[in-house]
Amino acid sequence: MAMMGGHYGYEVMRSLRRDRSVMQERIAPGTIRRIGACAWPFRWQIAAFLLLVVVSAVTAIANPLLMKAIIDDGIVPKRLTVVVWLSMAIAALAVLDAALSLAQRWFSARIGEGLIYNLRTEVFDHVQRMPVAFFMRAQTGALVSRLNTDVIGAQRALTTTLSSVVSNVVSLVMVLGAMIVLSWQITLVALVLLPIFIVPAKWIGRRMSQLTREQMQLDAEMSSVMTERFNVAGAMLAKLYGRPEEEAAHFSERAGRVRDVGVTVAMYGALFRIALGLVAALATALVYGFGGALAVSGAFELGTLVALSTLLMRLYGPLTSLSNVHVDVMTALVSFDRVFEVLDLKPMVAERPGARPIPPGPVTIEFEDVRFRYPSAEEVSLASLEAVARPDAGRPSQEVLKGVSFTARPGELVALVGYSGAGKTTITALVSRLFDVTGGAVRLNGLDVRDATLESIRETVGVVPQDPHLFHDTIRANLRYARPDATDEELWEALRAAQIADLVESLPDGLDTVVGDRGYRLSGGEKQRIALARLLLKAPRVVVLDEATAHLDSESEAAVQKALKSALRGRTSLVIAHRLSTIREADTILVIDGGRIAEQGRHEELLARGGLYAELYRTQFADAPARAAVTDSPAG
Repeated sequence: MAMMGGHYGYEVMRSLRRDRSVMQERIAPGTIRRIGACAWPFRWQIAAFLLLVVVSAVTAIANPLLMKAIIDDGIVPKRLTVVVWLSMAIAALAVLDAALSLAQRWFSARIGEGLIYNLRTEVFDHVQRMPVAFFMRAQTGALVSRLNTDVIGAQRALTTTLSSVVSNVVSLVMVLGAMIVLSWQITLVALVLLPIFIVPAKWIGRRMSQLTREQMQLDAEMSSVMTERFNVAGAMLAKLYGRPEEEAAHFSERAGRVRDVGVTVAMYGALFRIALGLVAALATALVYGFGGALAVSGAFELGTLVALSTLLMRLYGPLTSLSNVHVDVMTALVSFDRVFEVLDLKPMVAERPGARPIPPGPVTIEFEDVRFRYPSAEEVSLASLEAVARPDAGRPSQEVLKGVSFTARPGELVALVGYSGAGKTTITALVSRLFDVTGGAVRLNGLDVRDATLESIRETVGVVPQDPHLFHDTIRANLRYARPDATDEELWEALRAAQIADLVESLPDGLDTVVGDRGYRLSGGEKQRIALARLLLKAPRVVVLDEATAHLDSESEAAVQKALKSALRGRTSLVIAHRLSTIREADTILVIDGGRIAEQGRHEELLARGGLYAELYRTQFADAPARAAVTDSPAG
């Protein structure tokens, strides 16, 4: 996929970071309805969970009332039996509260983990179906952040935030009711200090919400940096260009921003807790002073004073939490919104209703007046998934292909040659429908690939890029990615055809050898031959190949060339030609220039014309026939 990065690289360089001011309290329409749809499979668990939350809130109120009774009806009148029974009731209440807490935790875990599973699998499946253009723009770390941080944040919105709101509402109603029944005068005194705390608490809550969102974005950006720098290619680039100090400074700057936001969040949180504790302590002192005076004068019972002071401690928490309930809910909804905006991206390359499989038999490839431009940023991606991003302001990208028409018949080898950026790789990408044409049609056996099922395209077309990707897994697992049901004998047969069976047999772990990240434990030639073995195991009817021998040593090159003959034999082949031997064997040579077919024919015929192909041959082939190559850039 990296081959196509040239065109997209230019677009990305023109964009800049999205203004963070949009990360305010803006939740997409329909988010609440969609959250309800996410929660619907867990409706019975949620109902049981909320019931337990209500019962737990009720038990929290019962405890101070029992304390009042044990003092006024037991200790003061010296009734030992009452003291014993009420003490046992308090103990039983504590046991019940512990059981309720355990049950709440079980339901919370079931709901939360179930929601995480559903959202993660849905996002992963959706992202897998996105076109290659999406992955050219989106940062890997940002996508991983959506699957981890944001999904977990969404789960907390449905469990922690929801339970907190319900629990606080129930607690507040019951605490206020109990306090008013015990003494409405002292209840009013206790509420005098509340406005002093509520107003700044609301401001702190809003600021905390903004900082939390900024934290999420910064964490995603830092994750992207680590993902890019910690893979083999990124680490090698940094070492080859001698930039470890600069990379460390770059990462340090980003980590420093995360640290600064974290410190600010911690300080706001501490300020909130200290202010709450201070106001609660002042209110308690006020209640004890006023109520104590009444108790001394005999107008008030001691147990009532103790119950009121205990209830007071349970009043300020729910009140302050509910004062910021809007901020808390909005903060929680951000995670859902960030997940939904990924799910709302429509894949540009999708299977049409009524799609048909590609007809069986040898395949004919037809390009009919094909025109193509790469999609703009807003068509395929999200600004929040890119470290550098801005919509392209309605400016369409330039056409890469401009009326390309040709036919590759069953069993033919068609070679594409031309200067870098001419459009060769784009042509090969359209055959496997990595992109859709913007004009004209690409057909396989007479069926427009846009009308074909995606599964039949994948079965029909096999692709080996110049730099094939291997997963960090065993050779066996990498080969079976093409055919999961392949037997070991079939794997060895493919390896022998790819001229690499002897090497694999010589390895201590054989097929169970781990190839490393992107296959970097193997040499370039070995990795190419493993990729060719994977292609042969798939046994496609069409082979699309960015011939990959230009940068190999002579021994690896000879082995790969021999493997290529096995891969191409009897198949319709479209090859970006890097070598003179491939060009001479081609049934048709297409000379691509500026997105058009400038010339086409066989080698001798094109040389005799003395046109662009003859110029390419003189400048890039004739001087070094043994190792000649027409290089193809990522934009080719």
